[in-house]
Amino acid sequence: MIQALDRVLPIQSSVLCCYANTTNSLQVVRITNIPHWWFERVVFPGQRLLFEAVPDARLEIHTGAATGSILSDKISCDRLRVGESSVHSEDDEFRSRNY
Repeated sequence: MIQALDRVLPIQSSVLCCYANTTNSLQVVRITNIPHWWFERVVFPGQRLLFEAVPDARLEIHTGAATGSILSDKISCDRLRVGESSVHSEDDEFRSRNY
């Protein structure tokens, strides 16, 4: 399942980002380094999250554990950017394997 949420303020240049939870654990993702903007979502195992953010934003990945949650990673939103070239390259790879 893909979840698409939230737009950044229109006066800022934003990028479309995608994060996939490839673990078997529930995760909470947050962006906390952008002033006057808060982003937090739950991402279930196998789920993808589409969102807009400024390129300088950092996505914090908090993984669920028996005792609470653990900050397991911080990823620059610029690295999570979705673009036409990535969509076309995935399509081309699919076609080359199946034809």
